[in-house]
Amino acid sequence: MSEATGGRDRPWIFRTYAGHSTAEDSNRLYRSNLAKGQTGLSIAFDLPTQTGYDPDHALARGEVGKVGVPVAHLGDMRTLFQDIPLERMNTSMTINATAPWLLALYAAVADEQGADRSLLAGTTQNDIVKEYLSRGTYVFPPQPSMRVTTDVIAWTYREMPKWNPMNVCSYHLQEAGATPVQELAFALSTAIAVLDTVKATGAIPEEDFPKAVGRISFFVNAGMRFITEMCKMRAFVDLWDEICRERYGITDEKYRRFRYGVQVNSLGLTEQQPENNVYRILVEMLAVVLSKKARARAVQLPAWNEALGLPRPWDQQWSLRMQQIMAYETDLLEYADIFDGSREIEAKVEALKEEARAELERIDQMGGAVAAIETSYMKRQLVESNTARLAAIEAGDSIVVGVNKWTETEPSPLTTGEGSVLTVAEAVERDAVARLESWRRERDTDEVVAALAELASAAREGRNVMEASIACAKVGVTTGEWGETLREVFGEYRAPTGVGQGARSDGTNLKDVRKAVDDVSTKLGRRLKFLVGKPGLDGHSNGAEQIAVRARDCGMEVVYEGIRLTPAEIVNAALEESVHVVGLSILSGSHLALVRDVMERMRKNGLDDVPVVVGGIIPPEDAAALRAMGVANVYTPKDFQLTDIMADVVRIVDGEAERAA
Repeated sequence: MSEATGGRDRPWIFRTYAGHSTAEDSNRLYRSNLAKGQTGLSIAFDLPTQTGYDPDHALARGEVGKVGVPVAHLGDMRTLFQDIPLERMNTSMTINATAPWLLALYAAVADEQGADRSLLAGTTQNDIVKEYLSRGTYVFPPQPSMRVTTDVIAWTYREMPKWNPMNVCSYHLQEAGATPVQELAFALSTAIAVLDTVKATGAIPEEDFPKAVGRISFFVNAGMRFITEMCKMRAFVDLWDEICRERYGITDEKYRRFRYGVQVNSLGLTEQQPENNVYRILVEMLAVVLSKKARARAVQLPAWNEALGLPRPWDQQWSLRMQQIMAYETDLLEYADIFDGSREIEAKVEALKEEARAELERIDQMGGAVAAIETSYMKRQLVESNTARLAAIEAGDSIVVGVNKWTETEPSPLTTGEGSVLTVAEAVERDAVARLESWRRERDTDEVVAALAELASAAREGRNVMEASIACAKVGVTTGEWGETLREVFGEYRAPTGVGQGARSDGTNLKDVRKAVDDVSTKLGRRLKFLVGKPGLDGHSNGAEQIAVRARDCGMEVVYEGIRLTPAEIVNAALEESVHVVGLSILSGSHLALVRDVMERMRKNGLDDVPVVVGGIIPPEDAAALRAMGVANVYTPKDFQLTDIMADVVRIVDGEAERAA
């Protein structure tokens, strides 16, 4: 292979997905990361912001500032980008259901800075389809959600032509268990659904439609199966080119280009021997940078300790340095595609494309991606794939070093001592609520009422909501007020869980637990009933779904109503369903506040005898605090043997039954 002519290629954009606590703290972190050589921003918003609630809403309790930065109004967005000139920045915002609102706030701040909107560059994720399937930060039903998605696309086409208005996001599909074929097909079917909707609205002139297609970007995942992941990316490139040519008749190659950013797989990061995650992240990055034809345009890497808690600035720096060493110390960017002409690679790419085309055809025959959501087809497929993935790890068929093989270890000096992971103080929420109340007092109420009325009219009349949203931003409307206004117009939605009713009949490893369930059920006088609950705004339901599936397979009666429940709703369900045990799944770091609320409500409602177990990313000191509240047991990612968890739950219920007797 000869060296490429024309000198080195430019490296991809270096990003770190970041944001936490407050706009002030996050701004300080962004400016520090940029000073260290980061070349773009990737904004993580907290769950209330992502789902359109203010910090003082009941569902926001315990969630403020935990998995990202809270942005409740223009003042927060102004602080977030203080001393960061937006006209010269490339900003990615991981935001979906409330994408029009956060983009409106961003545009309003840019206007304040005197920036030329036509020069603003960056991306709003704005992929609502995968929210119904995996991440759970949807708000409205699918049809109106698609409508506001297309509003953003049409508005940026006119006002911010350098902006990528949508990141078709397969990243979270893989996090939910998607196979490479499912990741290809489900993401591409989402892009087709959105572009078909944009085309049907006529919001973009026919002659300019190719330009709109050219602004659609993708955000993908890269796991540990390095060759397969790299071939998946080459398949993405070919299939997208094919769809653009054959479905949309786009002749200009530059508008058919598959443009994508990537965050490598967080799903595979382990709590056990977490230092091994450094190697995992490096291997996963190789899959998206080695093949020139399928190289990412932007890369963000997780930190090695994300399975333990929020990463510190030093942890993020370590991941940034990995990218810089790859781009600047190696000769990677000096060569043409090193995989061209490989028979093995070509065969794998063609096999993936053939399977993905078949899956795309199935979805198309159902009526497209939205129909496949509403019928629960895609969600069921993901739950089944994730079940198979976890079963292979439990059985040892899929080796995870330090988890199910070579588990002996020396103590890690990286995970000891105070402050080994970043924590968000509970005072952050109180301060956010106080600032919000002050903001409301200082604005012009009449202007706010008028702006919200215009927003509601635009939504009802089918007009683009972007200009009305920007007007709302500039007069001081809050995130919760914007969200509530559109909830009243569009309604809310609860997506199918994908957890079916039929139990597995195979698997001898379940035999002992099934017998224990039968024995305890006989003692109880009825079938052991397990409530699996997702309190708060954490929409990462993969773990809860798998617990519900395994409990059902073990013979328990399972109550699982999906995501986004208040503690009051969970306790009410425990009462109405007369459950024997409550399991709470919380991955957002809000476990202390939410579990405390649930436990207090259970005591007030006479449910002291119903044990509670908790699962999530929970540091040891927090696990001790939960047990002190009365929690029967705590499970973290190291507890990967789901059947063992089921056996433990049965033991806990049996012990409670013995005490009651």
